[in-house]
Amino acid sequence: MPQWPRLSVSRRSGEACVVERLVIAKAISWRSSVAREFDEFSYQTLDSWSRPRRVIGKAEVSAAGDNPRCVVTSLDPQHSDKEAQEIYEQRYCARGDMENRIKEHQLDLFADRTSCSKLRANQIRLYLASVAYVLMQALRRLGLAGTKMAKAQCSTIRNKLLKIGAHIRSLGFLALSKLPPPARFGHGGK
Repeated sequence: MPQWPRLSVSRRSGEACVVERLVIAKAISWRSSVAREFDEFSYQTLDSWSRPRRVIGKAEVSAAGDNPRCVVTSLDPQHSDKEAQEIYEQRYCARGDMENRIKEHQLDLFADRTSCSKLRANQIRLYLASVAYVLMQALRRLGLAGTKMAKAQCSTIRNKLLKIGAHIRSLGFLALSKLPPPARFGHGGK
């Protein structure tokens, strides 16, 4: 079976600490001129890695302190100056963003509520949560473009725009409803 190129995050193991120390060492050498720099190098552990691996490091140096990050990958280098930065920002950061979207789907739209004893019921629940997520994305992209809510999470959109509470009072044949004040919607009563 062929080995497909992979992008993996180094964990806080002994190897990761060594790699981060190498990134910090590079960050210290960059401290005087550049606040954020990317580099790549080859690294092999003594025991656990069968061959040298390509490590992409990001060193961010600011007044708040050093912020080293490293990604271990088996992607072949293309020998361009910007490649390490592109892999970090377009692949690694995109992966983190994707994980955040999955978490948002599970926590904010309750896609993880599959407590029914029947598979079909759980499947319908998951479908409904997925449809709700697609609708939220469309609302974010089309309806909220250019507003403060354009990059809001699903829970914020749900709580501020969709979850409108009303007090309904029945008087025999007449039903009266009282909506919350406009300030609840962020209009400030104007």
